[in-house]
Amino acid sequence: MKDEEDDNSIPNNEENNSEENSIDENQGENHEEEIIEVEAKHFEGGHFYENNNEDGDTITKVTGMYKDWFLDYASYVILERAVPAIEDGFKPVQRRIMHSLKELDDGRYNKVANVVGHTMQYHPHGDQSIGDAMVQIGQKDLLIDCQGNWGNILTGDGAAASRYIEARLSKFALEVLYSPKITDWGVSYDGRRAEPNNLPVKFPLLLAQGAEGIAVGLSMKVLPHNFNELIDASIKILKGKAFTIYPDFVTQGIADISNYNDGLRGGRVRVRAKISQLDKNTLVITQIPFSTNTTTLIDSILKANDKGKIKIKKIEDNTAADVEILIHLFPGVSPDKTIDALFAFTACETSIAPLGCIIEDNKPLFIGVSEMLKISTERTSDLLRQELEIQLEELKNKWHFSTLEKIFIREEMYIDFKLYGDRESLYNYLYDRFEVFKASFVREINDEDLNRLTQIPMIRITRFDSDKADDVIARLEDEMKEVEHHLANLIDFAIAYFSKLKEKYGKGRERQTELRIFDDIEATKVVLRNTKLYVNREEGFVGTSLKKDEYLTDCSDIDDVIVFLRDGKMMITKVDAKTFVGKDIIHIAIFDKSDKRTIYNMLYRDGKSGPSYLKRFNVSGVTRDKLYDLTNGSTGSQVVYFSHNPNGEAEVITIILRQVGSIKKLKFDVDFANLAIKGRASKGNLATKYPIKKIELKEKGISTLLPRKVWFDDTVKRLNVDGRGELLGEFKPNDKILIISQAGKVKVIIPELSTHFEEDMIILEKWIPKKPISAIYYEGEKARYYVKRFLVENEGKEESFITEHPNSQLEIVSTDYRPVAEIVFAKVKGVQKDNLNVEIEEFIAVKGFKALGNQLTADKLKQVNLLEPLPYDEPEEEIEESIAIPDSDVETQLEDDGQIGLVLD
Repeated sequence: MKDEEDDNSIPNNEENNSEENSIDENQGENHEEEIIEVEAKHFEGGHFYENNNEDGDTITKVTGMYKDWFLDYASYVILERAVPAIEDGFKPVQRRIMHSLKELDDGRYNKVANVVGHTMQYHPHGDQSIGDAMVQIGQKDLLIDCQGNWGNILTGDGAAASRYIEARLSKFALEVLYSPKITDWGVSYDGRRAEPNNLPVKFPLLLAQGAEGIAVGLSMKVLPHNFNELIDASIKILKGKAFTIYPDFVTQGIADISNYNDGLRGGRVRVRAKISQLDKNTLVITQIPFSTNTTTLIDSILKANDKGKIKIKKIEDNTAADVEILIHLFPGVSPDKTIDALFAFTACETSIAPLGCIIEDNKPLFIGVSEMLKISTERTSDLLRQELEIQLEELKNKWHFSTLEKIFIREEMYIDFKLYGDRESLYNYLYDRFEVFKASFVREINDEDLNRLTQIPMIRITRFDSDKADDVIARLEDEMKEVEHHLANLIDFAIAYFSKLKEKYGKGRERQTELRIFDDIEATKVVLRNTKLYVNREEGFVGTSLKKDEYLTDCSDIDDVIVFLRDGKMMITKVDAKTFVGKDIIHIAIFDKSDKRTIYNMLYRDGKSGPSYLKRFNVSGVTRDKLYDLTNGSTGSQVVYFSHNPNGEAEVITIILRQVGSIKKLKFDVDFANLAIKGRASKGNLATKYPIKKIELKEKGISTLLPRKVWFDDTVKRLNVDGRGELLGEFKPNDKILIISQAGKVKVIIPELSTHFEEDMIILEKWIPKKPISAIYYEGEKARYYVKRFLVENEGKEESFITEHPNSQLEIVSTDYRPVAEIVFAKVKGVQKDNLNVEIEEFIAVKGFKALGNQLTADKLKQVNLLEPLPYDEPEEEIEESIAIPDSDVETQLEDDGQIGLVLD
């Protein structure tokens, strides 16, 4: 056993140790294993003592030593290391660092190594832990004014050695953290110095900086919140109003706080990087999620690329003061799907689980951030009250002595001092002289007051100015009234205090993280098809390793495949190297369980010689690797015709019967459009009870489904078919959407649910090809305003309809048939021209996309406003009679009509 106690060990309670260390001689034989020979010392009450037996050997009983040590150690770690106190928001090491900085503060920078060394007087641990904690405080840019290389939270680079960097307290810290007269003081670990038990912090510091700690059997995580929003919420608390606060991260990014749960256990915050499309082959990341850095982010992207989840050409890190990560894509790779894949498979989206836990009254307490803010605000108000009370008491003492001094000199009490040879008689004399003025004092006169009076220099007495003394007393009375007013209106005083903090330090601390509700990304829809799927139809095998067999399609390792067999069975199974699904495969494809638009048309024979039935059905929810029977279940049933239709197409087939008996009509047509779409388990409609000789495709099918309604949800900036947001219209397979941005760019694309939209988008609507677009823009090179009307000429390509001069900018744009613009002229030499209304349809005809347009005016303009358009009767669109099917995914509109499969008996 070591001679000295380990620094991290926690001494036992004296009673427990003394009880456990007592040795029962009668039971010494039974507890032989609990007795060990050690040096001449034993542990008791937190210390080792010598304990010699008759033979001079030393024995120590260790039963009580380990019994409670784990609990003691766990409590120590929770209270003294990992969890911050609610009073000031600091962990002990942080509090000691801030106390040391205050002791060293002289307005100049101090070497961090010096601060660390000074802190070790209070903190019984190594300098490395102190230095790391100080760097973390400095990187939050609130309490410490840093100089030198303090690392970079964006790139993950560490700070320079403590001997190379310097620090001093920020002005905010000096104003908010310290007030020695109301500080609760304790003694340092070695008993040599006084240290604060808690700093009198008058601000919700814990919520502003955030905190994270892992103790023994307990952890906590409080996310950082916005400086100004915390002040606003504190003011609302003081006013008795409702409030909400949400996290804000220095790394910026985008956060979904819909499941924040007030920072309590069970809550979760999803944070995403900000990714935009630089061009058709390049993505750029300009903001990163909290708890990541550019290094870990790039590593996660490279790992996803190596695993085949995404496909990128190369990646560049240009991060300096701001984040800039360029992701270069291969030609033909969809930027929108790549962005979704980055969110699904890399650290571009992270999930953070907050866990609100603090120390209150030396016990861990699990509370939400709202309750933390209430406690902090109430404590701030109480600290302000204490400071005001101390200030009032000091003012009263100043007034008291100033009044005493005035009376003492005015009444010339000092003249008779020579008549009194001892202090007691002198004080009795002064007490008697002041007796007549007793009613005018704020408190009783004491010996200390008289001692101060007797110490007044004679030169000060001879130069005493009664008028100036009256002015000082009057000023003190005014200050006392002001402080008393603040105490009487403490809530208003606290509100003014918070408002002053926001005014002085709130500039530049606006919200960094954008709050938005995220859409859920299905990994199967965005994963890269990184492998090839093969099928052996006769033997009934499907997999990625059957390279000698028929190539089917590209797929990913998380896809499912749907298989239809000639005997009417159906199965859905996961993509694997080689899987047996059943012989005689008639159709196989990648399966999307959310796709309700793909309709299967089937004709099957019931049994070996039974009647034939027609059915149309959709497949959605199924159990993987379970064999489903699509026929009536009779032995020998067989599928004689099958087709798969991505958009609910319904073809016309011709059925030719065998000549059996006296059948008169051997040939007839069947239109699948006349059949209702039912479940896969339905029996179907009777086609014929006679044997079929041949089936021919007479007419290729057209979609029988209703046009799909598509909405745009501005909250998540995504398209959907669930009715969320603004309805864009009803879309047929070939319909597209029109997108116009403030940068003067326009594009027409297919409405895919995976499409990402830029922040500067100003128009999003269903595209009508013959509907003109009208725009008024400022042409930078000519310094003139121009009007143009045009049609989109190149679908699927983003083009700019204003000139590329850096000073060119779009003023207004409209997709109305007859738009009207209001021209507001600038005042020139005191002359103000009347506003002018321009009917753009009359002003200019529709011209080519690249046309400059007509000059609007040569006069200087103040602004251009878009007014209500003139009436116009839009042509009605013909709507075909269709079948309503629940919507699922717009991407199916991109697929071909589907190939018809003929199965002959």
